[in-house]
Amino acid sequence: MFGVEDAATEAAIRAYVKLMRASHAVSARTAPRLIAAGLTHTQLGVLEALLHRGPLTQRDLSRKILTSPGNLTDVIDKLAKRDLVARVACKEDRRSVRVVLTEAGRAFIESLFPGHAADIGAAMSGVTGEDLATLDRLLRRLGIAAGDD
Repeated sequence: MFGVEDAATEAAIRAYVKLMRASHAVSARTAPRLIAAGLTHTQLGVLEALLHRGPLTQRDLSRKILTSPGNLTDVIDKLAKRDLVARVACKEDRRSVRVVLTEAGRAFIESLFPGHAADIGAAMSGVTGEDLATLDRLLRRLGIAAGDD
């Protein structure tokens, strides 16, 4: 079907296409709230990571939200311009800088995240219970096998 003779590769391509379509569908379902808040999905990822993990270096953030260091610098600059995050020198290592939520940033993400979580829940409501747990395990296994940890 895809011009591939290997059945395993063809099955992988089919699954990949479905994974991408599902990902885009869920992202489209969550986008209106983010657009209204003036955020991209990557900006939300930074705010969410800082809310749930605390201050992080840019390197740790780029790994956490799966974006390039160059893109992350731009994302953080834009969030800092809105006074949602700040860069703070690490006391233990002056070469290291941590990104932290400002008070305004914490209030912003704490008010936005419950609705965003509800949007995700609604978008994924077609998969529930044991199937959702299975999907979680399979996606984790896929991420590990593909080189993500």
